Amino acid sequence: MTPAVRLFIAINLPESERQAIHDSTAPLRAAAKSVTWVAPDCIHLTMKFLGERPADDVPKVRDALAEVARRFHPLRLDVGGVGAFPHLGAPRIFWMGIGADPKLELLHHDLEVACEALGHDVEARAFRPHLTLGRVKRDIGAEQLAAMARHATNVRYRGTIEARSIDVMQSELSSAGPRYTILAAVPLGHS
Repeated sequence: MTPAVRLFIAINLPESERQAIHDSTAPLRAAAKSVTWVAPDCIHLTMKFLGERPADDVPKVRDALAEVARRFHPLRLDVGGVGAFPHLGAPRIFWMGIGADPKLELLHHDLEVACEALGHDVEARAFRPHLTLGRVKRDIGAEQLAAMARHATNVRYRGTIEARSIDVMQSELSSAGPRYTILAAVPLGHS
């Protein structure tokens, strides 16, 4: 039996944009030290979480993504605005938004269909494209919540990023934080 790997499908951002996002959110991180913040090199747009899979599933996933990717040209993603799930008054996850784009929605839909054909469950929640910035692990006092909400609304980063590929990613969890590795990069718009 092949070893299991933790897989997800993502759109990765250029290093310069990840760093600019990280830099622009420094005041928010300073106001919320109890939040587990995502390192700049780990900022990405998750398209589909696949979970623990046999390592020999990677070529099957890559091939399925290639079928989807050839139908799409590179996408321009408008990035900006900070929010939280479920909301800033009771945050569990801090995020930076990705503007609504019918092409991105269609790409997500087609990825769901392709993954379902491989035996993966279809995500029950609506697709809300975002870049995860941090996760709240414990309750936060009212004063810190107010400071975090104020700093979140003051983040001024705005950018347009060209998504040129969809990537099969491996996630390795550790006490030092997750490490993500691109196992296969599938370019958009290629036959």
